[in-house]
Amino acid sequence: MKEVIIIDKVSKVYASDRGPVHALDKFSMTVEEGDFVAIVGPSGCGKTTLLWGLTGLHPNTGGTATILGKPVDKPRRDVGIIFQQANLLPWRTLIQNINFPLEIMGENLKKYEDRVKELIDSVELTGFDNHYPRELSGGMQQRASIVRALSYDPKVLLMDEPFGALDAYTRDEMDTLLLGIWKKTKKTIAFVTHRIEEAVYLANRVYVMTPRPGANSAVFDIDLPRPRPEGITVSKKYFEIVSEIKKKIVSDVEKQKEEGLYQSQAFSTVT
Repeated sequence: MKEVIIIDKVSKVYASDRGPVHALDKFSMTVEEGDFVAIVGPSGCGKTTLLWGLTGLHPNTGGTATILGKPVDKPRRDVGIIFQQANLLPWRTLIQNINFPLEIMGENLKKYEDRVKELIDSVELTGFDNHYPRELSGGMQQRASIVRALSYDPKVLLMDEPFGALDAYTRDEMDTLLLGIWKKTKKTIAFVTHRIEEAVYLANRVYVMTPRPGANSAVFDIDLPRPRPEGITVSKKYFEIVSEIKKKIVSDVEKQKEEGLYQSQAFSTVT
């Protein structure tokens, strides 16, 4: 399979009033075409920093990152981004928010009408085109943000804890919805989450980061059937994988503490 995302020994150091903050340390990762990869680790380990580095919005300090064979140095049309918050513009309707990236790109909206309608139908937002964000639930807003990111048909989706602010039931619904979209579109997805259960349910492979500065700790190939059968999240094998990843993260934290290297994971930049 073709390697779409290649991260090679990427590092990131933030400048701050209290001195430099080392967020990432020579982290490496590859994502193949059509694959679904998740990144997990303790809070503040640099997961979001890693993903933002792939957007071209926050340049890395060291190492290299390429997407579809091109260095990451600016935002790109072939890369869609879904953030922790839906970030819908409150003065624009749902359809106007979805069309916003197309407008910025100078596209003819008529050309994309059928595609956008199909996407809206697929996430069960039919009939809400003219509703404003304040009239939509959190889950509906995040569905709209997924449609917005897919509207211009990017080849890669970067997702930064997109369902973190939702209640547990809605989050489970969104996870299942995302798997359906991934199965249909075959997008290449890099997904950051702090929930190991979510990572195991969604991804084919899970990268584990050490406590800050985030470095490679382990990679888990998720040996669960596709499509995920109903009840998989209460199966013995699922729990065993989740438990193994949790143990690895706890072990990394304890090791840093024993060596006197553990740092407070909270700091005021993107983590």
